Amino acid sequence: MTFNTLTTLFCGALLAAPALAADTYVPVITPNGSTLPYELDGDVKVFHLVAEPVQREFAPGMVVNCWGYNGQTPGPTIEAVEGDHVRILVTNNLPEGTSVHWHGILLPNGMDGVSGLLQPRILPGETWAYEFTLQQHGTFMYHPHADEMTQIALGMEGFFIIHPRPTAGPTAGEPESPPADRDFAIFLAEWHIPPGAATPDTTVMTDFNTFTMNSRVFPGTDPLVVRTGQRVRIRLANLSMDSHPIHIHGYHFEQVGTDGGEIPPSARFPETTVNVPVGTTRTIEFTAGVPGDWPFHCHKSHHTMNGMAHGLPNFLGVDQEGVAAGVQQLLPDYTPMGETGMGEMAEHMAAGHMRGPDNTLPMASPGPYDPIDMGGMFTVVKVRDGLTRFDDPGWYPQPQGTSAWKVSGPERPAPAPAEHGVHEHAGHEHGAAAPPPPAPAAQPDKPAPAPPSATTYTCPMHPAVVRDAPGKCPQCGMDLVPRKP
Repeated sequence: MTFNTLTTLFCGALLAAPALAADTYVPVITPNGSTLPYELDGDVKVFHLVAEPVQREFAPGMVVNCWGYNGQTPGPTIEAVEGDHVRILVTNNLPEGTSVHWHGILLPNGMDGVSGLLQPRILPGETWAYEFTLQQHGTFMYHPHADEMTQIALGMEGFFIIHPRPTAGPTAGEPESPPADRDFAIFLAEWHIPPGAATPDTTVMTDFNTFTMNSRVFPGTDPLVVRTGQRVRIRLANLSMDSHPIHIHGYHFEQVGTDGGEIPPSARFPETTVNVPVGTTRTIEFTAGVPGDWPFHCHKSHHTMNGMAHGLPNFLGVDQEGVAAGVQQLLPDYTPMGETGMGEMAEHMAAGHMRGPDNTLPMASPGPYDPIDMGGMFTVVKVRDGLTRFDDPGWYPQPQGTSAWKVSGPERPAPAPAEHGVHEHAGHEHGAAAPPPPAPAAQPDKPAPAPPSATTYTCPMHPAVVRDAPGKCPQCGMDLVPRKP
């Protein structure tokens, strides 16, 4: 059966398309992604997806062999309007057959894209057409229904967003209330990528070690930049093997929709975390009233970590000082860790004192004050007053008197200053960033600590370790350095 014959059969089974709806919507932003363009064939919007192997940078220093669409994973976001008649051409450049299912979209049975049951597979080198009229609006997905374990696990997924009909003209519908000023779409996914490897193991069912937003991990995730006072909509989708409770700091939101449609206003309630189950979309909205850098992340603690490896010995609370000294006689570079938690390892790697395997990210990344221990399924909603452009504005400068401050405790070594002239986030350099956060205001009743009377030595990572002579840190094995007065 030829391509033209298939197209004729599919189109002949459909009702005549209504008048083309005007594109009057606020475009969706897919962070670290793109929107699929279309061409007009009369009143039909024609899109073209190409299924193919792709290489995806999850963050600077880690490139992964994936499958996707049009050179990326997730695939480009499809945007259309309720009432549109669409034709989607799908070309298969994969080494095996595939199909495309339009998840949550109401359409003729033969367009539903389940290979074997509803259509033959699209074989390598073939192009097939799907054509239907959009009868609803909301946040939906597209993905294969062919060798799902491999194809979805390698990143073959994307958003299909249908906007409501415009409020005027022959296809007029109900207006959005209130309309969104900034509209973001984030696809959640999880992967098992062995340390040092570049190809995910698609046979793993539960033991994942990499968790992504739009196939990026923090610090590779683009921030969601918003002007104070704007109405924000965030669309979340999940085709992974686990649910993901996505949490925002600093705000309450309402869940306004799922892949089953809008939630009536009377059924909405304030929340700070929305669970996104497998095979669903969730849409939330809020008004950005408070400036700042507000974390937005999965609240499963392992899902906000990079460079995870399982099956390691548990040294939490174990005194390794005597054992470490013996091991270091055979392996001088041996560094015992884990006694006080995993943050120590993250700080070592972030400071460049040790490196992990190739193509594997460190557990922490530089922050404006200390290393940021969160990675993986994590990004930042950056709300700023008076924005006229939406590039990354850099770290938020905390207004004087609004930050937490140290009240008491041992002296801390002076941290290396964070670079604020050009802030690199998500692998992109942006122009002049915000000024560095000011130091907390001095507390008037606290006397300054007296400097030591003679040279003492401390560990750069464990300032509580102080010795009168050079040596190695009993906790991590690093060389002690002169303690600054």
